[in-house]
Amino acid sequence: MSKILITMFCLLLVSLVPMQAMPETDLTADEFAELVSQLHVKSYKEKEAIIKKIATIKDPRKVPILQRMQDGELFYRNADKKIVFREASAEQYRITDVLNNEDLGLVDAGDIKKVKINNKLRRVIRGIIARLRLQDEDAGVRLTAVNNIVKNINASGAALLHDSLPEEQDEDVREAMKTGVALMDVLSEDRPVRIAAIMILGESVLPAARSRLEDILEKDDAGDYVEADAELRQLARKGLDKIESRLNVYQFFETAFFGLSLGSVLLLIAVGLAITFGVMGVINMAHGELMMIGAYTTYVVQLMMPNHIDYSLFVAIPLAFVVAGLFGIAIERSVIRFLYGRPLETLLATFGISLILQQMVRSIFSPLNRSVATPEWMSGSFEINAALSLTYNRFYVIIFSLLVFFFLLALLKKTSLGLQVRAVSQNRPMAKAMGVRSEWVDALTFGLGSGIAGVAGVALSQLTNVGPNLGQTYIIDSFMVVVFGGVGNLWGTLVSAMSLGVFNKFLEPSTGAVLAKILVLVLIILFIQKRPRGMFPQKGRAVEN
Repeated sequence: MSKILITMFCLLLVSLVPMQAMPETDLTADEFAELVSQLHVKSYKEKEAIIKKIATIKDPRKVPILQRMQDGELFYRNADKKIVFREASAEQYRITDVLNNEDLGLVDAGDIKKVKINNKLRRVIRGIIARLRLQDEDAGVRLTAVNNIVKNINASGAALLHDSLPEEQDEDVREAMKTGVALMDVLSEDRPVRIAAIMILGESVLPAARSRLEDILEKDDAGDYVEADAELRQLARKGLDKIESRLNVYQFFETAFFGLSLGSVLLLIAVGLAITFGVMGVINMAHGELMMIGAYTTYVVQLMMPNHIDYSLFVAIPLAFVVAGLFGIAIERSVIRFLYGRPLETLLATFGISLILQQMVRSIFSPLNRSVATPEWMSGSFEINAALSLTYNRFYVIIFSLLVFFFLLALLKKTSLGLQVRAVSQNRPMAKAMGVRSEWVDALTFGLGSGIAGVAGVALSQLTNVGPNLGQTYIIDSFMVVVFGGVGNLWGTLVSAMSLGVFNKFLEPSTGAVLAKILVLVLIILFIQKRPRGMFPQKGRAVEN
């Protein structure tokens, strides 16, 4: 009996040996394939032995296979027991060879069976995958693996990180590993170990680190501290204060980033309005609807190329510019050109046009909002740390808005059209006397401003849903940007848009979105009482008169 107990104890010790202590072996592809082909066996003990053997083999295919097995997505074909991946396809399933991704065709549900797995095997595979990813050559993969372990840290996970720490060379990964180990060490009964762990956690911004330090300062029902050691409590308090100050800094940068992204949207919307308002003196209340047309153009483009969403924006941007620009020229030639010099009537006329365009969209696309897909290259976020991440879609919108701005600036400064636009905006009678066809300039300028509004709609479709009321949401903000920056001044529009966007985002946490806009509006009203022409007023005799 004692020999049996000793044997069982030895087997238990062998099963608990860390996987990283097992060196990877360079078996042949046939030997690896033979092990994989045996994963369909019914015995969980045999299956566990096979999995552990696979873990010791140096082959890049083992992680995807084990991951799919852990997720319950590994199958075998009834006919020949071949291990396969399964993908749904209409009423059947498409299967592929796990070893070479060879397409094995379509099968019925009864032709394949799932490779069975229990909770014990899941734990084994989870530990194996974690170790393998901690040994990956890519530091990013290792950091992701560490963060996944830290999210659900336990004694075995902390031991794994502790064992991997001496061999890790990347500083970011090392810091994440130290934090994971400290999350368990802070629960230790060894006081020096707890002190060291608290010091490490005080340098982290992970929510788990903050929670551990708050536990040390927790009080019981009687109001007494649960942690009796005053020095540990003091260290925990200092650590929390340090975390709080760092979080405030990261919150500042995140708010500024969101403010710049809002300012970029306002810039795209308002820059076209600044041109038409500055050159022609037209208060275009349909400008928001021209932006809406650009957003719906993006939606239609994606409907026409559903299998190429990643490239849809490159088609939608020029197309939205052309479509919205043509709408703008049509509005100017059919309505606006008869109302020059009568700003109140242009306001009423363009307001009516905005209602017509809204109803047109409702009739064609229905009143429901439409969702525009985000290309894969714009999805996700750039995670600087656990407390600060910047979304790619907003980052690209900021870059895109600046590119459009500088392109428009170069167009107005370096081309004959730009020269004529500036001449008409500064002194229309003198420009006409010099042979400038002001009617032609008005039409092209209105079309240019409308086209840029359409491009703004493309950018906005990546941040919000597309609907008939999309333009009304931003029209007032765009007028505020133009007036605050200075009518007709592009640099003033840039500074105004970014300032209002950032200022609005910093106000929102304390006042709320609605009150923040009201306060911004009040401040602009007070500002234009002192400077009626905005921050950067346009110059010229016509303006002075």
